[in-house]
Amino acid sequence: MNSFIRYIGAILLLVGVLIIAIPGFMGTTTNTTLVLGLILEIIGFALHIILGKRAMSNEEKEGK
Repeated sequence: MNSFIRYIGAILLLVGVLIIAIPGFMGTTTNTTLVLGLILEIIGFALHIILGKRAMSNEEKEGK
């Protein structure tokens, strides 16, 4: 389970990109989809950094 939690940020980034890209290819881009995709990308980016640092610190603690 911990290995899955480590990648939640990257998964949210990909979901945000899909939310922006799919309507873009269909030609039905609205402000709502753009804002929703942007919010998911920002949250995913922040989580990717935070959880990545936490995972690295946990690995260092276990290694000592």
